[in-house]
Amino acid sequence: MKKISKKTLNSSFWRWWYGNLTCFSHEHMQTFGYMWSMLPIIQELYPTHEEQCEKMRTYYPFFNTEPQIGAIVVGITAGLEEARANGAEEIDDEMINGIRAGLMGPLAGIGDSLIVGTYIPILLGIALGFAEGGSILGPLFYIVVWNVTSTLFQKVIYNKGYELGGSAVEMIVGTQATAFRESVIVMGQVIVGAMAGSWVNITSAVQIATDSEGKAVMLQQKLDGAFPGILTMLFVLFAWWLMAKKNVTPIKVLILFVVIGFLGSVSGLLG
Repeated sequence: MKKISKKTLNSSFWRWWYGNLTCFSHEHMQTFGYMWSMLPIIQELYPTHEEQCEKMRTYYPFFNTEPQIGAIVVGITAGLEEARANGAEEIDDEMINGIRAGLMGPLAGIGDSLIVGTYIPILLGIALGFAEGGSILGPLFYIVVWNVTSTLFQKVIYNKGYELGGSAVEMIVGTQATAFRESVIVMGQVIVGAMAGSWVNITSAVQIATDSEGKAVMLQQKLDGAFPGILTMLFVLFAWWLMAKKNVTPIKVLILFVVIGFLGSVSGLLG
């Protein structure tokens, strides 16, 4: 019975980890990075050059997903390839490519929402807090924590995918997984909202009146008395509206806010 060695599995994983975007293009996306990571698996399972070339053609079709969580697909196909090499007749090119094609879309949604849309902003929010006052601790925190947690996560799900093989499909895109993913997304949105309220501070410098003692009555005082943080909330909602409803890119939103901040400061409207 053929068994993929631990050394080969590690080689396959590290190839995906640092080379998932190898020769990236709009035509192939992550195809060549995928093939590069599967090469040691194929070379170990199939002794002849002809067999190796034939099996590698399985992985030539288009592939693209979120790179971190995409490691599980490589692990799954490694397990399937091992089973095929041991005579599993039901596993062929069509089955493997069907699983790859069926997983890359849902996994992209999971990875983009949980990793790119939730986990990375949380890490960046914490890093910004550490970087307050120009401290180098902020960027160091992000670089170390992101690389360590990302690598460990990819390694775990790669190995889990290899162990489960084709049975991992239902676990990833099934009903329970969908419910869990949606609950985590909601939690991430709450956390990102709390970060906006904690780290973004927009105030007005407008004077609206003078009291009986001759002291200035500021608009911000009245706003804080009725709805603390309302300007911050309005700006956050405005940014969301621009990106979600008007498809304005984050870079353009950032530039717009810099202009608004500059003009508001010069005119005295913003504090």
